[in-house]
Amino acid sequence: MARMFRLPRLLPASFTPLVAPLLRNRRTPQARCVTALSNQPALEAAVQDLSRQLRQGGQRGTADLALVFCSTAYATDLQRLLPLLRQAIPSRHWIGCAGGGVVGTDAEGRPHELEHQPGISVSLFHLPGSDLQLFHLEAGGLPDLDGPSQHWVDWVGAQPEGAHSMLLFIDPGCPAINDLISGLDYAYPAAAKVGGIAGQHNASHGSLLLDDRVVEGAVGCLISGAWRIEPVVAQGCRPIGPVFEVEQAERNVVQRLSDGRQQGTPVACLQAILEELSPEERELVRHSLFLGVAKNSFQLSGGDGADDSAFLVRNLIGVDPRTGSVAVGERLRVGQRVQFQLRDANASRQEQRQLLSRQRRREAEPLAALLFACLGRGEGLYGQPDGDVNACREQFAAVPVAGAFCNGEIGPVAGATHLHGYTASWGFLVPNTTTD
Repeated sequence: MARMFRLPRLLPASFTPLVAPLLRNRRTPQARCVTALSNQPALEAAVQDLSRQLRQGGQRGTADLALVFCSTAYATDLQRLLPLLRQAIPSRHWIGCAGGGVVGTDAEGRPHELEHQPGISVSLFHLPGSDLQLFHLEAGGLPDLDGPSQHWVDWVGAQPEGAHSMLLFIDPGCPAINDLISGLDYAYPAAAKVGGIAGQHNASHGSLLLDDRVVEGAVGCLISGAWRIEPVVAQGCRPIGPVFEVEQAERNVVQRLSDGRQQGTPVACLQAILEELSPEERELVRHSLFLGVAKNSFQLSGGDGADDSAFLVRNLIGVDPRTGSVAVGERLRVGQRVQFQLRDANASRQEQRQLLSRQRRREAEPLAALLFACLGRGEGLYGQPDGDVNACREQFAAVPVAGAFCNGEIGPVAGATHLHGYTASWGFLVPNTTTD
């Protein structure tokens, strides 16, 4: 059995001021994040601007990871972007994607959402004590979801031992995206996954950035060690009416619902809910109605936002007026709980504030926040710019924010990773205090 010994005090107290500077110099280097954001329309000018901001922001030495997000306005120059950045900025690893818009933090420390304009965001991370495994997955040829998970691990080429977080970016042309996400959950069940579907463009190459290349398929970064990503998924909806139970369904078509007292078609159930809504809410139903699907069949809505996150919000994609059935963007089963949802700016603000406030209470100050937001959010939803990043600043006054506007957002709900729409999928980089 090992024994612990206390070493005798060898130096008098008066020596402490002399040795303290030497001890400080031997401490483990601190984690750092340095950010830059440019909207220069010319690529070379944007890279020069980013490099200058990073130097002024205190960039020193070689970063462990560089996250790069650029708008699709640079699509024709995308293949030149990483080589230019790598010449000007030292980092061991590079990963990112093009998006319909860019989220970044400028030289003054202010986060912005750049929509419908050129924009490049670069974040450099120094993460001592963390292990980063970057990977590229070719489109198609997925391993069998019914086979051993080791087949997926071998295909990805990143080892799952100790891995607790994953950044994941997928090209919009990648097939079987939901199966890919499910397979990564299968192979790396302990890794919280955050990311999005990159932006579409007309150039002949993909939308994903990895080291010095532009690629298709999917790219990711598996993280283990001292830092981890804590996900927060804000779906931007609020529930209306009771929680129903699915009594009859076929694949993604819901035919009968019950609320414990009576049973009816989904359309009949919705008509009863409409009678209790305000005129403004009834107008929202015309174009902003969704269905929340409980991932836990026993999940009930608590009304305070505490339990709402267990409902996966999905599109209503069709109504059969003859039968009163509705088609949903999710396969459903008998016994599953569902609840109608409304999406608007106020609901999105309220839900996001609740989730970010809860994150603030339970975690240490993050090193950085990553935001992957739907193209349907931003100024089009809130009526003013920087709606999501301002909500983050209310809770985290000095945390840098980076990310992109995506064609679909990736994040977990009730323990499983899903592809979302109209969502803000956040990832907060925090110290890993759990035991692997």
